[in-house]
Amino acid sequence: MSDNILVAVAWPYANSRIHVGNITGSYLPADIFTRYHRLLGDQVIMVSGSDAHGTPVTVRADAEGSTPVQVYEKFHNGFIELFQKLGLAYDLFTSTHTKNHFEVSQAIFLALQKNGYLYTEKQKQWYAPAQRRFLPDRYVEGTCYFCGYTEARGDQCDNCGNLLDATQLIDPRSKTDGSTPELRETEHFYVDLGALEPSIVDFLRQRESYWRSNVLRQSLGQIMSKGLHGRAITRDLDWGIPVPVEGWDGKCLYVWFEAVIGYVSAAIEWAKLGGQPEAWEKWWTNPDAKGYYFIGKDNIPFHAVIWPAQLIGVGEWFGKIYSNEDGVKLTLPYDVPANEFMNLEGQKISGSRNWAVWGLDFLSRYDPDPLRYYLTVNMPESKDTDWDWDDFVRRNNDVLVATWGNLVNRVLSFAYKHWDGCVPEPGELRPDDKVILESVAAGFESVGEHIDAVRLRPALNEAVRLASEVNKYLDTSAPWFEIKSDKEHAAKTIFTALQAIDWLKVQLSPFLPFTSERLNLYLGYKQPLFGEQYVETVEDSLGKHTVLRYNSADASGKWEPGCLPAGGSMEKPAPLFRKLEPIVAQEERAKLG
Repeated sequence: MSDNILVAVAWPYANSRIHVGNITGSYLPADIFTRYHRLLGDQVIMVSGSDAHGTPVTVRADAEGSTPVQVYEKFHNGFIELFQKLGLAYDLFTSTHTKNHFEVSQAIFLALQKNGYLYTEKQKQWYAPAQRRFLPDRYVEGTCYFCGYTEARGDQCDNCGNLLDATQLIDPRSKTDGSTPELRETEHFYVDLGALEPSIVDFLRQRESYWRSNVLRQSLGQIMSKGLHGRAITRDLDWGIPVPVEGWDGKCLYVWFEAVIGYVSAAIEWAKLGGQPEAWEKWWTNPDAKGYYFIGKDNIPFHAVIWPAQLIGVGEWFGKIYSNEDGVKLTLPYDVPANEFMNLEGQKISGSRNWAVWGLDFLSRYDPDPLRYYLTVNMPESKDTDWDWDDFVRRNNDVLVATWGNLVNRVLSFAYKHWDGCVPEPGELRPDDKVILESVAAGFESVGEHIDAVRLRPALNEAVRLASEVNKYLDTSAPWFEIKSDKEHAAKTIFTALQAIDWLKVQLSPFLPFTSERLNLYLGYKQPLFGEQYVETVEDSLGKHTVLRYNSADASGKWEPGCLPAGGSMEKPAPLFRKLEPIVAQEERAKLG
C-alpha cells in the first residue's frame, strides 16, 4: 500500500543567488528523498517556491534602485533555471506572490484569530527619522545580546541561531543608511505561542524518538529552558500580504508567518493546476499522511515550533473559512530533518565576500551529477562540513570515474563489442555469480532503509560500496581473459555484471539521476526511470508568474531488482563521467573572494 508523503522544501529568499551550502542544506536532500519514494510507488508531492516578500527583497530593491517585484522575479527565474539544470524535480515550485497564497495565508490568520490565539499589542519599534518610517527587523543590524556577534539581524543571529528581539540589539543601526534609529510606538498582531506551548511540547514529545538531536535541541530544548512567548506576526511594510482586518492598512503579514504557509498554498495551487482542486487534501487533511520538512539549521525554530503552533492553532477553523467544511484539521509535520551548514575551504560561506560556490556558475563548467554526488557524500547531516576543491576533484576521479564509471564503461563496452550489441545469454549462473547478485539485490533494502530515515550520506556510501564489490568480482572472474578460451563462461560473468549494474543504476538514481537515465538507455530500456520537469506560466490578479512542475506519466523506475532481458539490444555506451585535472582545484580556488 502506497503512502501519502509531502516533501516540503525550504523557500529561498528571492534576493540572492543559491550556493552549494543552500543546495546541500535542503534542496538536494529533498529531491533524493522524493525520487526514492517515487520509485517505491508512494504518492509524493514535493513543493516549495520563492519567498517573494519580506525585507530581504525590499532591502535589495532599495540598494539597486529597483522595485521588489523586479528583484523577486529576477531571482525567482534564476532559481527555476538552477533547479532544472540540477534535476530538482519539484511537483510545484511557485512563489508566495500569488493570489492563491494571499488567500490561504489570510485564511490561516483569520482561523487563528477565531480560535483566540491572536492578540494586539502596542510595542516599541525602531524608527528612522531620516527615512520617516518604521524599520522592520531586517532593516536593523547590531550586536547579538546572546553571543556578541556584531552583524546580527534584527530577527535572528546567524552566528548562534537564536531568534532575537530587535529592540534589544546592542548598538543598533539602520541597514539602509547606517544611522542610529530611535524607538517609537506602533501596534501589531501577535500569535500567542505561550497559550499554545503545552500542545507544542506534546507534539515534540511524540517525535522525540526519531528526530535529529540538533532539531530537538533548538525546539524542545529551548522551550524547556526559556518557554514560549507571544511573537509579532504583522509589520509596518507595504510589500507583502495585507492584514485581513479593517483599519490595518499599511501593515502586512510578517514574512516568517506567511512563508511557511506556502507549504499548504503550494499544494493547493498544484491541485488546481492539475485540474483536481481537492487533491491537496490527501496530504493536508489526511492524518495518515507524512510531511517531511527539508531545511537548514537556521530555520529549525520556524519549522519545528512556530509552524506546528500555527497548524495546531487554526484547529478546524481553516476548513470553515477556506472551504466551508467542518472538521478539517491540517496535518502536523512528521519529521524535520534539518541539516547543519556547509563551509567553504575552512571558512563560512559569504555572498558579500564572494566566498561561495554558486550553483549556476558551477553548472556552467561542470556536470550536475558530480555536484550532486559531492554534496551528498559531504552532506552536513549531523555537523558542519566543508567544501574543498581538492577533495571534490579527488572524489570525482576516484569514485565517479574510477569506481562506478569505470565499472559501467568497461562492462558495457565489452558486452557491446563481443556480443554484437546485445546482453549475453548466460545459461545457468555459477555460485559466485549468484553471491554477488544477492549482495547487490540486498542493497535495495540497506540503501532504501537509510534514505527512508533521511540518512543520505550512508545510503550513497552503501551503494558505492556495492559497486566496489562488483569491481572485485570482475577482477577475480577476469572475463577479458576468460573470453579467449571460454566465451560461454565469459557470458555468465558479463551478464552477471550487467545485471548488477542495472540494479545499482536504480539504487544510485535518486542521487545521480542524469547519468542513471543515460545508463538506462545504454542497457536498452525505452522508458525513463523518472518523469520530466517543465516550466509553465500562470496568471492571476497579481500578474504572471513562472512555475516549475513535474510530469511522471512516462516514468517506469521501480525500487526493486528487475530482470535484465538476456539477448536484449543495447545502445553503444559512452563514459558517464569526465576526469578532472588537479589544476581545476587551483583555478577554482583562485576565483574565491
